[in-house]
Amino acid sequence: MSEENKNIVGRWFNGFWGNPWNPRIIDELATPDIVVHYPMHEPKKGRAAVTQFITEFREAFPDLNFWGVGDLVAEGDLVVGRWEGGGTHTGPAFSDFRLGSLPAASGRKMTFAGTTVLRVRDGRIAEELGQEDALTAMLQLGLIRLPEQSGYAG
Repeated sequence: MSEENKNIVGRWFNGFWGNPWNPRIIDELATPDIVVHYPMHEPKKGRAAVTQFITEFREAFPDLNFWGVGDLVAEGDLVVGRWEGGGTHTGPAFSDFRLGSLPAASGRKMTFAGTTVLRVRDGRIAEELGQEDALTAMLQLGLIRLPEQSGYAG
Protein backbone atom coordinates (compact mmCIF):
# COMPACT_ATOMS: atom_id res chain seq x y z
CA MET A 1 0.00 0.00 0.00
CA SER A 2 2.79 2.47 0.88
CA GLU A 3 4.50 2.06 -2.51
CA GLU A 4 1.18 2.46 -4.31
CA ASN A 5 0.46 5.64 -2.32
CA LYS A 6 3.93 7.01 -3.11
CA ASN A 7 3.27 6.41 -6.82
CA ILE A 8 -0.05 8.28 -6.59
CA VAL A 9 1.59 11.20 -4.80
CA GLY A 10 4.46 11.23 -7.31
CA ARG A 11 1.96 11.51 -10.16
CA TRP A 12 0.12 14.27 -8.28
CA PHE A 13 3.30 16.27 -7.62
CA ASN A 14 4.32 16.04 -11.28
CA GLY A 15 0.89 16.73 -12.75
CA PHE A 16 -0.36 19.35 -10.29
CA TRP A 17 2.81 21.20 -9.23
CA GLY A 18 5.19 20.41 -12.10
CA ASN A 19 5.65 22.32 -15.32
CA PRO A 20 3.98 21.69 -17.63
CA TRP A 21 1.01 20.94 -15.44
CA ASN A 22 -1.91 18.70 -16.26
CA PRO A 23 -5.29 20.26 -15.31
CA ARG A 24 -6.95 16.85 -15.72
CA ILE A 25 -4.91 15.50 -12.79
CA ILE A 26 -7.39 17.10 -10.34
CA ASP A 27 -10.37 15.07 -11.56
CA GLU A 28 -8.17 12.03 -12.02
CA LEU A 29 -6.42 11.92 -8.64
CA ALA A 30 -8.23 14.23 -6.17
CA THR A 31 -11.18 13.18 -4.03
CA PRO A 32 -14.27 15.37 -4.55
CA ASP A 33 -13.73 16.86 -1.06
CA ILE A 34 -9.95 17.36 -1.32
CA VAL A 35 -8.38 19.87 1.06
CA VAL A 36 -5.23 21.76 0.00
CA HIS A 37 -3.68 24.01 2.61
CA TYR A 38 -0.42 25.95 2.66
CA PRO A 39 0.01 28.82 5.15
CA MET A 40 0.64 31.42 2.39
CA HIS A 41 -2.89 30.82 1.06
CA GLU A 42 -6.35 30.32 2.49
CA PRO A 43 -7.31 26.61 2.65
CA LYS A 44 -9.05 25.25 -0.45
CA LYS A 45 -11.73 22.56 -0.19
CA GLY A 46 -13.20 20.62 -3.08
CA ARG A 47 -12.08 20.07 -6.65
CA ALA A 48 -13.64 23.32 -7.94
CA ALA A 49 -11.82 25.49 -5.37
CA VAL A 50 -8.53 23.67 -5.92
CA THR A 51 -8.89 23.99 -9.70
CA GLN A 52 -9.65 27.71 -9.45
CA PHE A 53 -6.67 28.25 -7.12
CA ILE A 54 -4.08 26.46 -9.24
CA THR A 55 -5.42 27.94 -12.49
CA GLU A 56 -5.15 31.49 -11.13
CA PHE A 57 -1.75 30.78 -9.54
CA ARG A 58 -0.42 29.47 -12.86
CA GLU A 59 -1.91 32.34 -14.87
CA ALA A 60 -0.12 34.79 -12.56
CA PHE A 61 3.11 32.73 -12.51
CA PRO A 62 3.24 31.00 -15.94
CA ASP A 63 6.61 29.39 -15.22
CA LEU A 64 5.49 28.05 -11.81
CA ASN A 65 7.27 24.78 -11.12
CA PHE A 66 7.84 22.67 -8.02
CA TRP A 67 9.75 19.39 -7.86
CA GLY A 68 10.47 16.77 -5.26
CA VAL A 69 13.73 16.73 -3.32
CA GLY A 70 14.75 13.36 -1.93
CA ASP A 71 12.60 10.30 -1.44
CA LEU A 72 8.94 10.23 -0.54
CA VAL A 73 8.23 8.63 2.84
CA ALA A 74 5.00 6.70 3.35
CA GLU A 75 3.27 5.22 6.38
CA GLY A 76 -0.29 3.95 6.13
CA ASP A 77 -2.39 6.48 4.19
CA LEU A 78 0.13 9.33 4.64
CA VAL A 79 2.94 10.29 2.26
CA VAL A 80 5.49 13.01 3.06
CA GLY A 81 7.61 14.79 0.49
CA ARG A 82 10.11 17.64 0.46
CA TRP A 83 10.14 20.02 -2.48
CA GLU A 84 11.65 23.15 -3.99
CA GLY A 85 10.39 25.51 -6.64
CA GLY A 86 8.94 28.86 -7.50
CA GLY A 87 8.15 31.10 -10.42
CA THR A 88 8.08 34.61 -11.86
CA HIS A 89 5.01 36.82 -11.64
CA THR A 90 4.51 37.90 -15.26
CA GLY A 91 0.75 37.36 -15.51
CA PRO A 92 -2.38 39.02 -14.15
CA ALA A 93 -2.76 40.46 -10.66
CA PHE A 94 -2.80 37.79 -7.96
CA SER A 95 -4.63 38.20 -4.66
CA ASP A 96 -4.53 34.75 -3.06
CA PHE A 97 -1.60 35.42 -0.72
CA ARG A 98 -2.71 35.98 2.88
CA LEU A 99 -0.23 38.86 3.25
CA GLY A 100 -1.31 40.86 0.23
CA SER A 101 -1.80 41.08 -3.50
CA LEU A 102 0.47 41.55 -6.47
CA PRO A 103 -0.40 43.95 -9.29
CA ALA A 104 -0.31 42.55 -12.81
CA ALA A 105 3.10 41.50 -14.13
CA SER A 106 5.18 42.64 -11.15
CA GLY A 107 8.18 40.72 -12.50
CA ARG A 108 8.92 39.48 -8.97
CA LYS A 109 10.52 36.05 -8.64
CA MET A 110 10.11 33.60 -5.79
CA THR A 111 12.16 30.51 -5.04
CA PHE A 112 11.54 28.57 -1.84
CA ALA A 113 11.18 25.10 -0.34
CA GLY A 114 8.83 23.16 1.89
CA THR A 115 7.49 19.86 3.14
CA THR A 116 4.06 18.42 2.40
CA VAL A 117 2.01 15.65 4.00
CA LEU A 118 -0.60 14.09 1.74
CA ARG A 119 -3.34 11.69 2.77
CA VAL A 120 -4.40 9.12 0.18
CA ARG A 121 -7.89 7.68 0.38
CA ASP A 122 -9.04 4.95 -2.01
CA GLY A 123 -6.26 5.74 -4.48
CA ARG A 124 -6.90 9.51 -4.54
CA ILE A 125 -5.46 12.56 -2.81
CA ALA A 126 -7.82 13.56 0.01
CA GLU A 127 -5.60 16.08 1.78
CA GLU A 128 -2.46 18.07 0.98
CA LEU A 129 -1.13 19.95 3.99
CA GLY A 130 2.11 21.82 3.49
CA GLN A 131 4.58 23.91 5.37
CA GLU A 132 6.55 26.23 3.13
CA ASP A 133 9.22 28.86 3.63
CA ALA A 134 6.63 31.60 3.31
CA LEU A 135 8.93 34.25 4.78
CA THR A 136 11.41 33.81 1.94
CA ALA A 137 8.67 33.86 -0.72
CA MET A 138 6.91 36.91 0.75
CA LEU A 139 10.21 38.83 1.02
CA GLN A 140 11.09 38.00 -2.59
CA LEU A 141 7.65 39.12 -3.77
CA GLY A 142 7.89 42.36 -1.81
CA LEU A 143 4.81 41.61 0.29
CA ILE A 144 6.82 42.02 3.49
CA ARG A 145 10.02 43.92 4.20
CA LEU A 146 12.75 43.55 6.74
CA PRO A 147 13.14 46.50 9.11
CA GLU A 148 15.69 49.09 8.03
CA GLN A 149 19.09 48.70 9.66
CA SER A 150 20.10 51.64 11.83
CA GLY A 151 23.78 51.34 10.94
CA TYR A 152 24.70 50.90 14.57
CA ALA A 153 27.63 48.49 14.74
CA GLY A 154 27.77 48.55 18.53
